[in-house]
Amino acid sequence: MTAIFDMAGMACISLGVALFIAGAAGVLRLPDALSRFHALTKIDNLALGCICVGLALMARDLASLGMLTLIWIMALVSGAVAAQLVAGSQAGQR
Repeated sequence: MTAIFDMAGMACISLGVALFIAGAAGVLRLPDALSRFHALTKIDNLALGCICVGLALMARDLASLGMLTLIWIMALVSGAVAAQLVAGSQAGQR
């Protein structure tokens, strides 16, 4: 049973890494800061979620699950706040 969870965890982690690469490509290709932050906040939060789910499937204790959940929530909140601050400063410059 643990081999199934490990394989599912590795699949989720691989998907998360692929999403991080796609987000990096979006940041490099998009023309302005607002579009770049859109790619960064959407794709990177999804990728981090996939990685956290994969690690949670491979975790053996409840403390690790709690820490992974806390890490993911803190990244979601900080990414959203940073994007709002940058978007507000960019809108003031136009």
